[in-house]
Amino acid sequence: MPQTRAKQKSSTKSASRIDGRKNGLDILAFGTHPDDLEIACGGTLIALARKGYRVGAADLTRGERGTRGSAALRARETAAATTVLGLSLRVNLGIPDGNIELSQENLMAVIRLLREHRPRLVFAPYWLERHYDHVHASQLVSEAAFYSGLAKIETDEAAFRPFRILYYMSRIEFKPSFVVDISDTFADRTKALQCYRSQFHQENSAPRAQEAETMISTPLALEVFETMTRYYGAMIGARHGEPFVVREALEINDPVDFFRAFPDSRQAHLFPPP
Repeated sequence: MPQTRAKQKSSTKSASRIDGRKNGLDILAFGTHPDDLEIACGGTLIALARKGYRVGAADLTRGERGTRGSAALRARETAAATTVLGLSLRVNLGIPDGNIELSQENLMAVIRLLREHRPRLVFAPYWLERHYDHVHASQLVSEAAFYSGLAKIETDEAAFRPFRILYYMSRIEFKPSFVVDISDTFADRTKALQCYRSQFHQENSAPRAQEAETMISTPLALEVFETMTRYYGAMIGARHGEPFVVREALEINDPVDFFRAFPDSRQAHLFPPP
């Protein structure tokens, strides 16, 4: 648990900011490495930004230990992708790649960010994952969101706790609490992914010299990502979808009004949830 003594100074590595607003985000999405948000929930972020919501993103690391590219190159790619996503804010907390510790320093960095921008909803990686950076990122963000609501943990901002954490999927499958229809934003989601030229396959481009292939740098990777969005889109009768899970039961005060918002064509799903 973060210490409760005296106000602490902001971490010197806590902000690489690309546009932003003081306070008042509707959504703050946390990614483990640059490009993780684009892969897992980029279509949702674009859709929400287009609806007029104030959408922000925080990358925990610079991805400096990745097989391909460099921290500086990935930062430039992130800036380009951020423009496509239409975000109000994007920051990088500069936590060491491959060493996302549940430490006092890291907890306080996330707490300060939450209290500064006070998002109603937080997006975080699902807590089970192949890559342990994502596992640790999920735990870090989840704990920080809770501790952020404790007034005796003092920072320059008042205590604040997000209403809900929505967990997005990477590689380990879960039964979704809900699926977001991203049919209208899928094309731009793909454009955002393609901004990461060091990471993903580029048609008609020469191979990057002296860099090994990875799971996402082959031509198959983008096909796999599209197949996943089609799979989850089919569950809700849409062309493309992105799944999310929440730990708590979701309250619906008026089921009739809630389901009235959906067209009759959404009655029959192509196949049941996993």
